[in-house]
Amino acid sequence: MDHLHPDLTRALYQDMRTARDLDAEAVALQRQGVFPAYVSVRGQEAAQVASATALDPERDFVFPTYREMASALAYGVDMVGYMASHRALWHGGLYDVMASRFGAVNAVVGGPVPHAVGWAVGERLRGGDGVALSYFGDGASSEGDVHEAMNFAGVFGAPVVFFCQNNRWALSVPNERQIAGGSVAARAEGYGMPGAVVDGNDAGAVYEATAEAVARARSGGGPTLIEALTYRVEPHSTSDDPGRYREDTEAEHWRVHRDPVALLRAAVLAAGHADEADLAEADAEAAGRAEEIRDGVAGAPEPHGSELFTHVFRETTEELTRQHRTWQEEVEL
Repeated sequence: MDHLHPDLTRALYQDMRTARDLDAEAVALQRQGVFPAYVSVRGQEAAQVASATALDPERDFVFPTYREMASALAYGVDMVGYMASHRALWHGGLYDVMASRFGAVNAVVGGPVPHAVGWAVGERLRGGDGVALSYFGDGASSEGDVHEAMNFAGVFGAPVVFFCQNNRWALSVPNERQIAGGSVAARAEGYGMPGAVVDGNDAGAVYEATAEAVARARSGGGPTLIEALTYRVEPHSTSDDPGRYREDTEAEHWRVHRDPVALLRAAVLAAGHADEADLAEADAEAAGRAEEIRDGVAGAPEPHGSELFTHVFRETTEELTRQHRTWQEEVEL
């Protein structure tokens, strides 16, 4: 942490603290019936915030899964629009995906990975120097789409960073029951790319590993596979009961002793990058911003009913036109 710029470490802490508070607000909104469901990012803030911070929002593009709220926040995405996806106001949220350069929420396991490779290849064909970063989990690493995408990227030298957040549990399946050899990153060699294992709860280590991979890709060095070892301390989603497949003591250990927010706070203080008063101010700002986003998404208006018939097909069909006409007639009654 000493060799990172103080402004960077403070920014990482600010975003991680905000993500932690927003995560708690989101869980509360689900319990209150505002969100139909929600997937917590608690415990993975360092992996997400630090990796997103290592990118350039003006050139690069992020391809997320359904659990990258902290990444979206660090990347500068409109968070009321992003969180609207959890309220089911619109598929993928209400933010501008292209302007944000942050893909829509993707619930297909492994789905963002081939998308990232496709974008990366296209970026090189058009002569750009942007880099794609694709998030996926340890469970998704078992999907065929992920292997095919990595092989394609390796063959064509695509400027993409494959970022696996290994949170130890693919919903209810532990690593040892699905990852032969015990490491996702070890597979990189077979695809002709570097593979790196990093402590996913160490924000500084994640930032440095991602920045190195991004620089390699941008300079024409091809793809990299990063495996960030972290832990999902909360249930897989608000409808999950983790007590059915893991011991409470395991999650409690990570919650208490390996909390990435607490680890970064201690590192920032030890490095002299901030004092207690500075961090107390950051905590207050984080809580205030989380509340502002909470109120914004809770009060966002429902979409107009006509949107049921838009963005379904590139060119509307006769049946969809009939349904739209019927809907209009019923609304006018």
